[in-house]
Amino acid sequence: MNTTIQSIPVLDLDGISVDLMTAYKSKVLLLIFYNNDCLGCTGRAIPLAYDFQQKYPSIQVAGIHADFINREGTKANIKSIFTSGENPFPIYIDKNHKVYDQFKAEGTPQWVLISEKGELFRSIFGSQDNAANRLFYALESLVDG
Repeated sequence: MNTTIQSIPVLDLDGISVDLMTAYKSKVLLLIFYNNDCLGCTGRAIPLAYDFQQKYPSIQVAGIHADFINREGTKANIKSIFTSGENPFPIYIDKNHKVYDQFKAEGTPQWVLISEKGELFRSIFGSQDNAANRLFYALESLVDG
């Protein structure tokens, strides 16, 4: 794919603009686009993202809540899905699903893996076992585990 990503403009949970390509420069970045209304996201994908963050400490996992009409994320409702009340990794908001569209996401959850050089390495849709396996192999080939 080797598309270099210039910018990923999102908002943090306090509404402050953040460019993820600047914030996590020179890191392998695993983004998960999700929505609180997506049960596959909250039930399988978020815990899987947390597991990947634990297994690969050198990568940066970041959640991106893709906002759709009547399905917007707020600091309170985003934090409410975590039993601890704390986010397991940084979570950002994609107002009007612009970044979701930028990556041509097929739905939620959509995983986007970006190399430390800022190149799009893989984009994988889903939270079922086959998506999890593809993601695992993509991470293994990108990261010196």
